[in-house]
Amino acid sequence: MMWLLIVSELLVFGAGLAGFMAVRLSDPAGFAAAQDQLHRGAAGINTLLLVSSGLFAALAARAAEAGRPPRARLFLLLAASLGIGFLLIKSSEYADLMQRGIGTETHSFFMFYYLLTGFHAAHVAAGIVLFGVVGWSCSPTGVEMGAAFWHMVDLVWILLLPVIYLLR
Repeated sequence: MMWLLIVSELLVFGAGLAGFMAVRLSDPAGFAAAQDQLHRGAAGINTLLLVSSGLFAALAARAAEAGRPPRARLFLLLAASLGIGFLLIKSSEYADLMQRGIGTETHSFFMFYYLLTGFHAAHVAAGIVLFGVVGWSCSPTGVEMGAAFWHMVDLVWILLLPVIYLLR
């Protein structure tokens, strides 16, 4: 069931990114100007946080498989903590943009920005909760499924980062 969820979520994000790219073709200069309002440094730090948390999720799955629940829980806690760091940075990005009056109506770029990154942030939050749930029993299958979900969250961010923050 988790794999069905992961594939369906990847399809939803793929459709959102395709929509973003299609609308971008109609106003490349406007999208570039809007993109200049983003915090690329914060996005880079968030990338490091998520990729590192993915490593900890993988280590948790390995520890659970080896029958080492305390170690698996520690790695899940580290992965979740980095996920919380990601959400704090993303929240500060949103707060800064909104403080400058940049919302979903400012430009179509920002409608997609808030939609895609907000949906991704919701998945980060869900992954953090999932780590707590699977860490409770620490079954190898549960931890592996939690890590698989988290890797999907990582993958989506690795796709969002260049499309939203970097590509001109």
